[in-house]
Amino acid sequence: MNIQEARPSDAPMIASVLQDAARWLADGGRALWSGAEIGQGRVLQDTTAGLFHVAHDGEQMVGVMKLELEDAYFWPEVLPGTSAFIHKLAIRRAWVKKGVSTELLTYAGVRAQQLERAYLRLDCVADRQGLRNLYEDFGFALHSVVQKGATSFARYELPTAK
Repeated sequence: MNIQEARPSDAPMIASVLQDAARWLADGGRALWSGAEIGQGRVLQDTTAGLFHVAHDGEQMVGVMKLELEDAYFWPEVLPGTSAFIHKLAIRRAWVKKGVSTELLTYAGVRAQQLERAYLRLDCVADRQGLRNLYEDFGFALHSVVQKGATSFARYELPTAK
């Protein structure tokens, strides 16, 4: 599996992966991302800014994630320059439970170290136990649960030092 920073030309496929994941979640009664968040225009903007990273198996894009260096919305108390933040981790359905998430999380940890960020942080809807288990099994520790509007989010962190 090859993971790398996405190119702007990858934006349509990244949007497709995100939209497929969003559709699957919505079909299960667990809607997550708005169309504006994962539309091609926004994805192109974020990809051009170097935020998306993609996992390929051969020529096929099998997973994506957004790796940011700030997150004032979910982590307002975190000092600038101390953390990297994972958002919009999505795996093609055919590749779920085949290690793609673990590969992307490992890659994010290495990138955070390279960028001299002491922590890798992320959040997820608090009632998504399967996702929380994935993060905890990887080594993330629950930092806290925060309320944003009507939704509770579990915040996780992982030190990047070896």
